[in-house]
Amino acid sequence: MKILIGAAALLFLASACKFNAAQNTTLPIYGNRTPVTNTVAGKTTTDTLYQTIPDFKTVNQYGDSISSKNLKGQIYVADFFFTTCPSICPVMAKNMLDVYNAYKNDKDVKIISYTIDPKHDSVNVLKKYADKLGVAGNTWWFLQGKKEEIYKLSESYLVRKPEEDAKQMFIHDGYFILIDKQKRIRGTYDGTVPDQVTHLIADIKTLKAESGQK
Repeated sequence: MKILIGAAALLFLASACKFNAAQNTTLPIYGNRTPVTNTVAGKTTTDTLYQTIPDFKTVNQYGDSISSKNLKGQIYVADFFFTTCPSICPVMAKNMLDVYNAYKNDKDVKIISYTIDPKHDSVNVLKKYADKLGVAGNTWWFLQGKKEEIYKLSESYLVRKPEEDAKQMFIHDGYFILIDKQKRIRGTYDGTVPDQVTHLIADIKTLKAESGQK
């Protein structure tokens, strides 16, 4: 399998050195933005409406219903995978374990991994997968939802929509996406590159320190 990188992901990767720099104290906000003008008591102000992750409904490895409401007030890292992936997913899982181990005792941080093969990746399969990785508790959820909904949702995270090739293998991006408490995209990192994951771990700390995230 190969990693297909969309234009947006390439833009993110090109700017990674800038927003991951240690001297930065505030991470950028990515995605579409719309100016919203309001007039109150004769005074006109313009605010920015940022792209956010839309609502979703899934089930985790414990069989619990998980929706966007369960992530309210949370900083989280998201990615897309499938349990039978023979190439990049094992590398991604290994690297995501570093994020998990760094924040597994932090109630404000979660990890969510959406399977792109819900037909095979049942709740039981996801639980066995999590157990094999040594993941327990509710810091890292492996989520199963309707295939068409998950595929559409992936575009909201600014990664390439998963595809199936002629051999019925799934093709997808290997990015970890950092989301803030307002459901805005604050960073994206190549989950197959350890240095990028190290930057992610540091950027979560930076994000947690922002006034709007405390």
